[in-house]
Amino acid sequence: MKLSDFKFKLPDHLIAQYPTLHREDAKMLVLHRKTGAIEHRTMKDIVEYFDEDDVMVFNNSKVFPARLYATKEKTNAAIEVFLLRELNHDESSWDALVEPARKIRIGNKLYFDDDNTITGEVIDNTTSRGRTISFLYSDYTKDEFVPQLYSMGHTPLPSYIHRPLKADEAKAFRKEFLIDDDTDLAPILRDMDVERYQSIFATNIGAVAAPGASLHISKNLLKRIEIRGIKYTTLTSHVGLGNFKIVDVEDLSKHKVDSEQIIIKEDCVQVVNEAKRNGKRICAFGTEIVRALEHVSGTNGQIKEYEGWTNRFIFPPYEMLVPNAMLANFYFPLSLQLMVVTSFGGFEAVMKAYKEAVKQGYRFGDYGDAMLIVD
Repeated sequence: MKLSDFKFKLPDHLIAQYPTLHREDAKMLVLHRKTGAIEHRTMKDIVEYFDEDDVMVFNNSKVFPARLYATKEKTNAAIEVFLLRELNHDESSWDALVEPARKIRIGNKLYFDDDNTITGEVIDNTTSRGRTISFLYSDYTKDEFVPQLYSMGHTPLPSYIHRPLKADEAKAFRKEFLIDDDTDLAPILRDMDVERYQSIFATNIGAVAAPGASLHISKNLLKRIEIRGIKYTTLTSHVGLGNFKIVDVEDLSKHKVDSEQIIIKEDCVQVVNEAKRNGKRICAFGTEIVRALEHVSGTNGQIKEYEGWTNRFIFPPYEMLVPNAMLANFYFPLSLQLMVVTSFGGFEAVMKAYKEAVKQGYRFGDYGDAMLIVD
């Protein structure tokens, strides 16, 4: 398939700028891939589509506060530093993006607090915006430094979620959350992002973007899943910025996906493989879960333990070996996530469902609504 096949018109007002009042309040479009039939439900209804001993696979990756603000030595220019991953704990070196990149060269020093107790030195260029930064600090031990760094960071919301909200968005937010007109929204939104741009399963820190599908599960909904006898398990897929990398080649076979870290442990392997042997439904919550399961699958659909990296690029046509159900948020034209969803649900059926979602006002993005694909 070609990149241009994945174009569609998405009105800006359908890009979700904040989550629903409760996690399970999100709308859920249900696509039956064998018939193409569409239903309009909510996340609360998801338990109706699964039976006892079916399995749901969630992402336990935890988003860290990756966005930092610094000043450049001598000029005091304001610099945004977006941490991607720690490269060497002993040397306190990190892979990062900087903005504006044109102002940052090897050897430059960046100051991250008023007392200059934490300084970053640029020691390498990696991409046009990428830099390797080595942190210097005097008031903390090595084990104390990373928590201190995180305490200075901000929730790494994607660029399509803007703060502060526009006037019409702020008005809608106040109405939905019953907030008075004279109340300052900034601290409310900041606290909300800290809690809601994170799943209830988040335990393994390392992601710079939230696992959107897993965000819809609340503790109350998880209890209903358990009561119905549906099994669930977790794996780690640290969502990186590569997941949102722009595809700039028409021939998709020539696009290279950035590697992302995945960790699949024995308890997850046992639950998934037992369900596969027994012909049960295995629902992957999120495109990153699909990639992880497919990366560690054998030809018989059985998975194995794994800790490492994957750069698997899934686009139609593709035959899924492990999951036979999928829940994903609604994502953007030309996106890698949309390519995974169409691979699972069938290109024509999914694109038709997306057209219906736009018509019905479903919300797109990490804070948006969901689509469940079942047979």
